[in-house]
Amino acid sequence: MAEGPTKAPPGGVATGKSPSRCLTMVQDVDLFLAIAEIAGVFVGFGALISFTRRTEVQAVQLGQIRAVVTIGLVVIVAALLPVGLSRYGVGGHGLWFTSSLIFLALVWAVTILSLRRPENRQVMMAQTRDSPAMAAFFWLLLELPIHVPLVLAVLGPYPDLEPGFYTTALVFHLFEAAFVLARLVYWQASQPSA
Repeated sequence: MAEGPTKAPPGGVATGKSPSRCLTMVQDVDLFLAIAEIAGVFVGFGALISFTRRTEVQAVQLGQIRAVVTIGLVVIVAALLPVGLSRYGVGGHGLWFTSSLIFLALVWAVTILSLRRPENRQVMMAQTRDSPAMAAFFWLLLELPIHVPLVLAVLGPYPDLEPGFYTTALVFHLFEAAFVLARLVYWQASQPSA
């Protein structure tokens, strides 16, 4: 017997999908809210570092602090976007298309705006020159797994996998924030004491 449309789950939105599909969206909401909370910790920690070490911050550190905070903010917005859109009844491919397109636009806007700053370009070039393996790790193993799933969600060749694609991009963007934060912490630890 085919499953028919369902009523909205508590705190959820009626999707017209099977109960198992509604449960998946409720689980997605919980997951996305948890990811937003984790990203908020990165934003707070980055902001705390910037305020407590204001007089000691060098250009490299400032760029990394900005990156941690900015990546965290993008993750928060991207995690909450499908939650908010689903509350207006947007579902299926429309939800993941719109969310993925906005997420991609945010990632590209942040990257372009960051690289427009001369000090950020200099730091990126120096880090690439000094540690090509870390640069390759960043661009190939963090950035690529963010962009490819989002492009697949926008194009829609695998509609059943779109929530997974979106979640993958979110998690890798969170990993990226952790990676930048770890580089900042280890870079500070490697600097000689004054």
